[in-house]
Amino acid sequence: MTTTAVPVSAAVPTAPAERRPRRKGRLRPVLLGLPVPLLFLLLWHLGREGRWELPFGIRMGFLPYPADVAGGLANYVVGTRDNAFSNLLWEDLPASAMRVFAGFALATLIAVPLGVLMGRFTTANALFDPMINLFRPIPATAWVPLVALLIGYGDQASIFLITLSAFFPIVLGTISGARQVPERLLEAARMLGTSGAGTLLRVVLPASAPAIVNGMRVGLGLSWVILVLSETTGVPTGLGSTIFLARDVVQTDQIVVGMICIAVAGFLSDRLLKLVVRLLFRDRPLIK
Repeated sequence: MTTTAVPVSAAVPTAPAERRPRRKGRLRPVLLGLPVPLLFLLLWHLGREGRWELPFGIRMGFLPYPADVAGGLANYVVGTRDNAFSNLLWEDLPASAMRVFAGFALATLIAVPLGVLMGRFTTANALFDPMINLFRPIPATAWVPLVALLIGYGDQASIFLITLSAFFPIVLGTISGARQVPERLLEAARMLGTSGAGTLLRVVLPASAPAIVNGMRVGLGLSWVILVLSETTGVPTGLGSTIFLARDVVQTDQIVVGMICIAVAGFLSDRLLKLVVRLLFRDRPLIK
């Protein structure tokens, strides 16, 4: 009986080569994001041209044309005209950013430790929860007259209002995250001989980091939201003070320019916060 030799390559089926997942085109999100802004600009122009009257008493005839806003933005950035707003962005933006980040950093330094304590200890929660929930509904607008009397006018008053606005979402996010830490992690830390303070720093704080980051992002966004109001407290430069100056001289295009600059600054600061978090916590999927 004769046997026929079978080649190894024919006897052992080879696994098909792994296909690399196709990367999504980088242009696709950009292309998908273009139609809505373009439609918005078109409706804006048509509404201004036709002097549309919308619900809630909105009269688009008082809006500037999109082209006028683009011209005002160019003047604000590089100084294409000779007026009070020419090339003023590079003075206003650093001043506003300093106030926002100072207030946001101060709010974070206070809110995160307090939120961890309130989330893990019933005594701390009973002490501070009534006051936090009592002051939280008060709008920043109501604080302005009192702040003017207690602190005065200038950067300190502006930073205080921003700190106050950013504090509440950060502390609430931290409390929520600290309460959701699994008990088995705490038990494991105690079995390994970790002290109480060490448990908070090494277990509770890292485990509640996703909720803390979410609260920080909301707080940072509110810091930019409250910026315009905070800069009514007598500061000479800033995006908010320029918006009020434009209102006083009836420059509606410059008002919209200031709003656009705040929107872009808020967007970029949120991306910067996400980048910092990714660099600090590379091995933890905190944010997308």
